[in-house]
Amino acid sequence: MLTTTTSSAAVADRPAARERRLLAAGLFAGPLLGLSWLVQGLVRDGYDFTRHPMSLLALGEGGWVQTASFCAAGGLVLVCAAGLHRVLTDGPGARWAPRLVAVTGGCLVAAGVFSTDPGAGFPAGAPQGAPVLSWHGALHEAAHLGAVAAWIALCLVLRARFARQGDRAWALACVVVVPTALAVVAFPHLDSFPVRIAVASVLQLGSTGLAARRLGR
Repeated sequence: MLTTTTSSAAVADRPAARERRLLAAGLFAGPLLGLSWLVQGLVRDGYDFTRHPMSLLALGEGGWVQTASFCAAGGLVLVCAAGLHRVLTDGPGARWAPRLVAVTGGCLVAAGVFSTDPGAGFPAGAPQGAPVLSWHGALHEAAHLGAVAAWIALCLVLRARFARQGDRAWALACVVVVPTALAVVAFPHLDSFPVRIAVASVLQLGSTGLAARRLGR
C-alpha cells in the first residue's frame, strides 16, 4: 500500500506531457541560430565569417532571414520560460529562473526587431570601418548585453536549485559554463572574434535549453 501511494505521488509530481514539450522548445533555439548563421554565411555575397558578426546578416537583401532567426530563437526561449513557470512551483529559483529565461528570449526578439548598423564593408556599399551607432543599433547592442546578463544570473540561480536537489553535476555545470563562454569571447585572436561571439551565443542558448530539460525530469 505504501509503495503504491509513493509511486502515485512520484507520477503526480512529474511534469505533464504539455509542460515537457514547452521545456523542449528551448533545446532548438541554439541549433536554430547557429545553423541559420552558418548557412547564410556561406551563401550571402560578401559575408566573411572572420570579419562580420552574425548580426550583420540582418542587413541588405535577404536580411529578413536573420531577423526571423533571432525572433524565432527568442520565441522558442520564451516558450521554454513558460514551461519552467509551470514546473517550478517552489524552491530556489522557482520565481526567478522562468523570469530570467523570459528576459533572455525577449532580448533575442528585440535583437531581431532592432537591427545593427552596417559596417566592415557589409552589406555591399557599407563603410569599411566601424559602424556609426544609430538608435536602433544601440538598442540591438543593449538587447545583446541584456541577454548575456540574464543568462549569467540564470546560471547562478540554477546552480542553487540543482545544489538543493542534490544534483551536483548540474550544479557544477552551471558554474563552469559561464567562465567557459566568457573565455571563448575574450580569447585574444581578432580574426576569429565574430565566430567566437556566435559560438558563445549558441553555448548560452544550448545550456539554457539543456538545464530546462533537466529540470523537467
